[in-house]
Amino acid sequence: MNSFFKFIVGTVPWITLGILFAMFFTREAKRKNGFLLIMVILFGCVVGVCGKENNAAGESFVKDTEEVFFTKETKNVEEEAIEQWEKGYALPVEEHERKEAETDCKKVMDYYYDIYESADKGPASNVVLVDETVLEMQKKLTDSGCSVTTAVTYSNMENYESVDSFLEECMEGKSGSVVIYEIHNDGGLGRMKFIFDGTDMYVVSARGIWNVDNKPVISYISHTRLKEWKYTEKGWFCYELCVPEPPEVSEIMDGSCLIRIKPMTKEQREMSERCVRGIGYQGQNLLCSNWNTENMRELDYNGMFEYLYGMKYGEKFNSEDYPKGIPKEEFESLIMEYLPITADQIREFAVFDDEKQTYPWVRLGCFNYAPSFFGTSLPEVVDIKENEDGTVTLTVEAVCDMVICDDAFITHELTVRFAEDGSFQYLGNEILNNGNRHIPDYQYRIKEAEH
Repeated sequence: MNSFFKFIVGTVPWITLGILFAMFFTREAKRKNGFLLIMVILFGCVVGVCGKENNAAGESFVKDTEEVFFTKETKNVEEEAIEQWEKGYALPVEEHERKEAETDCKKVMDYYYDIYESADKGPASNVVLVDETVLEMQKKLTDSGCSVTTAVTYSNMENYESVDSFLEECMEGKSGSVVIYEIHNDGGLGRMKFIFDGTDMYVVSARGIWNVDNKPVISYISHTRLKEWKYTEKGWFCYELCVPEPPEVSEIMDGSCLIRIKPMTKEQREMSERCVRGIGYQGQNLLCSNWNTENMRELDYNGMFEYLYGMKYGEKFNSEDYPKGIPKEEFESLIMEYLPITADQIREFAVFDDEKQTYPWVRLGCFNYAPSFFGTSLPEVVDIKENEDGTVTLTVEAVCDMVICDDAFITHELTVRFAEDGSFQYLGNEILNNGNRHIPDYQYRIKEAEH
């Protein structure tokens, strides 16, 4: 009714004006058959009025549409924000957290700037510092009270006590936060602020790098929820970050992370460096199979050679120096240095080219190695036992930081014998707790091997 009333009020004056014009031109209209002219004038008046009304209606429609669109758009933004929060990654970073992260990173990096400035950075554009320099930076930060770790293998966290207390309280459901710094091999700094709200844990991560002018700058800041986490009895903080998942991405992303909190003993670290780090679990089966001095046939000697070479000479094995294979004498003498085995047994158990008198060697590749998260695990010695016969049994656990995020994927006992000159031999390995059921079937480096 309101719209109809507006229509009448707006229409009558225009119709009246049209009639007056029609009367004024009646005589002319009659003389020139102007009836048609009168109708045109009246029609124009009505169209004008209707156009005005339609204009008003149109404006109202546009206004209503804009309001609906704005409401819908606001609703979509809110829904997207809720959805992103549920995903747990790429969360918004509050301004005070951003400023705090930036300020802290630059302040800490300035603290060890003098060490970075004078360090040997090499000729390459991508800086890689030696472990000693990184550990020197960490030592300097110790006095500042920061909880700081490094990317150096088997290194301990300095000032770990606050992180240990934080995680213990989190397991009891107490909310709180703690900051961990990590010095990277390029001299840059990682800052991780873990925040526990009593139910969920989040991390605000920042990365500080050195620019071309040796000034600290922030390369990124992120806010992520931890999908799951645990603090092990051995002292590892294991967690998995929320990451994009299929079908949002085409490839599976691994958000697994491990940080050692409680320190290793000096003896454990030394034994780990000396006896197991150089071997590992990839490319040979010395640490991931059961064997002893009476049963050494199943070891992969051709695959083992490059790792023993690296342990003895402190450098990577270069296959280009042996285009026709590894000479018999060199191969056998290195194997016998680390294992109680004879040359005849090596020729019998390994792949040997009798015609060339060499042992073949091939690089790991897609045809002779199936990548697995276990293969990249780090062996660490957790216990040392001296036996009555003079041998030493090392309890070793495989720390896997990929996919399963486990600080003891398998546990095995490695028996060794040390000589007075510091050298040693491997005497046997035994996988405990039926752990070999978790290990992928071993694939020998040289396929022609008959095992």
